[in-house]
Amino acid sequence: QVQLVESGGGLVQAGGSLRLSCEASGLAFSVYHMAWFRQAPGKERDFVAYHTWNRGNTYYADSVKGRFTISRDNAKSTVYLQMNSLKPEDTAVYYCAADRTYSPRASDYNYWGQGTQVTVSS
Repeated sequence: QVQLVESGGGLVQAGGSLRLSCEASGLAFSVYHMAWFRQAPGKERDFVAYHTWNRGNTYYADSVKGRFTISRDNAKSTVYLQMNSLKPEDTAVYYCAADRTYSPRASDYNYWGQGTQVTVSS
């Protein structure tokens, strides 16, 4: 059974930083592409970043480029999202996702975590 468990969310002031973690189990983590998405209340789930397993390529949504960094530790089966210079509009539930293909579309991912809340106060 595949499980993705996010942690690290919380309340932070604008301009602050948070580091999210997502630990995977039940899958061969080292050969899965990993991604982060986020969903604000009343909005669709939006792509944030992905990290490919084979070439280690990363790709970011324009809204977070230069502020967020996705990384992975295959030995720990964990993907991270370092979030700096946070803005109130970054407030959302953040989800990690895994699949054998990489894509900015949420519908392309088969495995999801339960989400972790990030709230940025102004």
